[in-house]
Amino acid sequence: MDFLPDDLQKYVAVHTSPESALLSKIARDTHAKILMPRMLSGHVQGRFLSMMSNLINPTNILEIGTYTGYSAICLAEGLSSNGKLVTIDVNEELESRVRGYFKEAGVAEKIDYRIGDAIKIIPSLDLVFDLVFIDADKENYSNYFDLVFHKLRPGGLILADNVLWSGKVVKTKPDKDTRAMLEFNRKIRDDHRIECMLLPLRDGIMMIRKL
Repeated sequence: MDFLPDDLQKYVAVHTSPESALLSKIARDTHAKILMPRMLSGHVQGRFLSMMSNLINPTNILEIGTYTGYSAICLAEGLSSNGKLVTIDVNEELESRVRGYFKEAGVAEKIDYRIGDAIKIIPSLDLVFDLVFIDADKENYSNYFDLVFHKLRPGGLILADNVLWSGKVVKTKPDKDTRAMLEFNRKIRDDHRIECMLLPLRDGIMMIRKL
């Protein structure tokens, strides 16, 4: 999912603000102990999420796809003083580890961490969100967008990860997940209620601003 040559990637990382010691520890632990560590946001993308959150200074953030908590901690860095981040994941096996990271980061009280099906949980959330990060199963990206759109304030931002899907979006004979990504990207491009920009950052991030 990394499209730049290794030397350029290292240059980008060196010229990006460093991650905290805890985030570095989470990255190491994830790569050493957890399946599919490429799902981790990582240093450069994490700093991007933190910067976007700090620019918005959101009161409410929704994250769909917690994994090991790296991205949630990055997003929480920009929360307002009374802000809350709701993060949803289906993997209950990681729950104790992730809650430990949140506690260590000092953000446990600001994070509402829920285990379950986001399709069922999102409709129950009685909040207006300033920022949404979608990083979960690709087949449901369009469903997640539809569910959160009316809960996003005008001017609010949705960030959807992996929209280049390791470059498969420009290949012939797309597989199931790639087809879902192609449909989602096309849907966003054609939606006149928003403006969008596809950033070629890591595996691609679709930035969506509600008009």
